[in-house]
Amino acid sequence: MRIAVLDNLKKNAPPAEPLVPDTWAELSKTEEVQPIVDVLQSAGHTAEFLEGGPTLVDLLPRFQPDLCFNMCEGHFGESRESQVPAILEMLRLPYTGAGVLALALTLDKVMTKRWLSFHGIPTPPFQVFTRADETLDPALHFPLFVKPAREGSGKGVTADSITENERQLRETVARITALYRQPALVERFIRGREVTVGLLGNPQQRLTVLPPLEIVFRDPGRGVYSHSIKSAPPDGWVAGKHYMCPAPLETGLQQHIERLAREAFVLTGCRDYARIDFRLDSEDNDQPYLLEVNALPGIFRDWSDMSLQAKAAGMSYEELILGIVGFAESRWKR
Repeated sequence: MRIAVLDNLKKNAPPAEPLVPDTWAELSKTEEVQPIVDVLQSAGHTAEFLEGGPTLVDLLPRFQPDLCFNMCEGHFGESRESQVPAILEMLRLPYTGAGVLALALTLDKVMTKRWLSFHGIPTPPFQVFTRADETLDPALHFPLFVKPAREGSGKGVTADSITENERQLRETVARITALYRQPALVERFIRGREVTVGLLGNPQQRLTVLPPLEIVFRDPGRGVYSHSIKSAPPDGWVAGKHYMCPAPLETGLQQHIERLAREAFVLTGCRDYARIDFRLDSEDNDQPYLLEVNALPGIFRDWSDMSLQAKAAGMSYEELILGIVGFAESRWKR
């Protein structure tokens, strides 16, 4: 097949104002994307990288791909992850991963929580703040966790995201809304273990749950999966050595988490692959709370969470990438 590998590279990012330290944290580097191109070429495909932007409207018809391997995060807008898939659908080109609606929904953490809550999926109680001086819902109790409503890759998440009183809450909300120019999601901070679950495939055929991965924090009571941890190299305290995969979970708890992950995958419209993040409430018998649905998770060699989970399942990196291609090809043929 002719496969166009689509992504947004940091070096190609447009000027942005205001520019905060993690503005382009979600974007990729050439050395991260190239191994995917190499895997596809080694399997006999004609694969080429294309920057995911407006020029795709002209470039893709020239390349004439049979399939697009989409990893584009986008640059601007409330639904930026869905912009390239919308172009692909306009051009009637098949692509890997979630579609327009699923990507728009899951990038918006507030809408995702509302949708999952409606369907009975446990997620921490929350409130949306557009201003720091809004009245706090009396049903919410400290500690509270504050993060941007529409960001990924741990953007805006630090140890200071955990607020213990109203003064800290107001200061953090003010900082988030000013820096990221979007509402702040405020939710009950779940003290306990953090576990993420990767899934491969599609419900219509087969949906495989990968071994759960636990992020081990220095301080379990205040640990947060920040961008600094997510982007660290796979050695040292904050990365590979202190991920546990498979996570040491009691059988019944693991089955419960896997069931919730499957339900969230289906309810949000994920396709081919996704990753679901949970927090286990240490104050309530490790009750799992779903934090986020990652419909476009990182799949870079050796260090992305899903790559580590696939490895724990006995899959090579080549099998992971080619498997995603196979799932997408079968789905589009149907």
